[in-house]
This record gives sequence, C-alpha cells and structure tokens, in this order.
Amino acid sequence: MLSLVCLFLFGMGGYMIVEERSPVEALYLTIGTLTTVAPFELSNGGRIFAILLIIFGFGLVASTAALLGNMFLDGNTLELYRRRKVRKKLKNFTDHYVVCGHGQVGQIVTAELLQSSLPLVVIDNDESAILQCKELGVAHLRRDAMEEDSLKEAGVERAKGLISVVNRDADNVFIVLTARALNPDMSIFARASSKGVEKKLFRAGANYVVSPYASAALRITQNILRPTITDFLDSTISGKEIELAIEELEIPETATFVGKSMMDANIRNEFDLIIVAIKRADGTRIYNPSSLELIHAGDTLIFVGPQTNIDQFIEKIHGKGWNSKNKTIVPQCEN
Repeated sequence: MLSLVCLFLFGMGGYMIVEERSPVEALYLTIGTLTTVAPFELSNGGRIFAILLIIFGFGLVASTAALLGNMFLDGNTLELYRRRKVRKKLKNFTDHYVVCGHGQVGQIVTAELLQSSLPLVVIDNDESAILQCKELGVAHLRRDAMEEDSLKEAGVERAKGLISVVNRDADNVFIVLTARALNPDMSIFARASSKGVEKKLFRAGANYVVSPYASAALRITQNILRPTITDFLDSTISGKEIELAIEELEIPETATFVGKSMMDANIRNEFDLIIVAIKRADGTRIYNPSSLELIHAGDTLIFVGPQTNIDQFIEKIHGKGWNSKNKTIVPQCEN
C-alpha cells in the first residue's frame, strides 16, 4: 500500500512537470493511466511518461488489487474485524466470570450462568466449541487458556471468578496458578479428574475444587440411601418443579433488623421464611439458629421458603432492582 501511494505521488509529480497540470488534474491523469480506462490528450513528453508509468506501475496496481481481493474472499479480514470487536467488548467487562474449556462440564456451567444472567467469557481453542458459543451468543475467545495473554484478553484481572474445566488436570493446575497470579482476589473454581489433584489445585490457588466422578458417586449413593431428601434438595435448588426455593443473602448495614435477634427481626412470621443457617463475616457457621440469635451486618442468611416470599424479603432489604441470582442491581426500565 505504501508503494502504491508513492507511485501515485510519482505520477502526479511527473504530470505536473511534463504537462504543467494542477494537482487534481495530475491525479486524474495518473489514475486513468494506471487503470487504462480514460483517453487523454497528451504531448509527446506526456505520452512517453505515461508509457513509463504503465510499464513500472501497472504490475504494482494489479498485485495490490489481487492482495485485497484475496483478503476479502478468504474471510481473513472479516475474522480480524470480529476479533477486534470481541476484544473491544471484553475491555468493558467487569465482575464477570471466565470459563476455561467448553467441553461437557463447561457447557453445563455456561448454560447455568446464562440462565442466571451472569456475564461470562469462554476461552477454548476448539472450533466446534467456539461455534456453540456463537450460537448461544456468549462472548468467547478462540485461544489457549493456559497462555497468560489469553487470560488477560478475557479480562481475568477484572473478573469476579474463573472456572477452569479443561480436560487435563495438569492444564487446570497451570491455568489456576496463572489466574491466581493475575488476580489474587477473585474466586477460582476448578475441576479435578484424578485422585490427588485436589491438593495441587488448592495449592495453586483454587478456592473450590470439584471432582465430577466423586460427585457422581456421592450423588448415586445419596439417591440410594436418602432418595426423598435428595429429590427435595434438587427441586429446591433448581426451583423447576416446586415453588419452594433455598437462597442465601448477605445482610447490609442498612437492614432494619441489624443488631436484633431472630425473634425481633420477625422474618418467619412476616415472610414465612425458615432461617436454616447463619454464616458470620469471620466464616463461623451457625446451623438451626435459635430465636435469640443476633443478626449482624455482613452475616449471610441461608433460608428456605416460597420464591415469591424470598423476592419480597430481598426487595425489602435491597429494593426492586436487586437480582437474587447474581447479587447485583438490575437497571429498571422507564416507560
């Protein structure tokens, strides 16, 4: 392209000197000569200059046109534009989740996060996985999640959490180690397929480690020993079959019942919610709290009840814009 610009400048300068034309007329003559589409009335000197310009410049023009045509035909330019658009979009992401790997486990995680309206970015280098992300409308990067640049491009330094669920345990350990170095404050969830990998993942910086095989074995055992309890908990957590739901909520300082006892808070009578546990700010857990137990700011209440009652309770504490699923304020639309 730079050579093409220099060629136009050379042609303009030649016509301005030989034919004594203005810059606009000289540019017109240069383009017409190189494209051979416009006849001109030139002097003998101008005709000789035009012949030299065609001999030395026509090949450059043809090769440049062929290069631009190939760029558009093979889709490289469109793909480059899409990548730049995704990168620009990711720069605005904050408090999001980065999912490393879009295999069987990653697809389930992505679907659940989407259902909860949580912002997320998927990193995978498999073409079929990227196509699935495009169909779902999920922000994605076709990169290797083990590369530090890939995690930076996904905004891991501004992320709220990272989920590493690639197939190889060694890759998960490396991803967790790199992500923890980039963002010491975010929550990291990792998958462990082999026995003994859990300790390595915790040492690398993971906050939560899940083994699909151990979880499946425990789930089968619980279905055998306690089928009714298992079905009840599954229905409560998913909220798909019954109206009853289980939820957790951190109590802010602005709550009216901060510093009061469970009895004085009157949560059970006013909202028909059962407080099953309290998690203090220091991590202490109180199960089946008594009516005299005090509620402090920063406590996390775990309660069970109808979903409509839960929404009313959350609305009283945080207002109408609060989303219980992602613990964020949802903008309200004006009519």
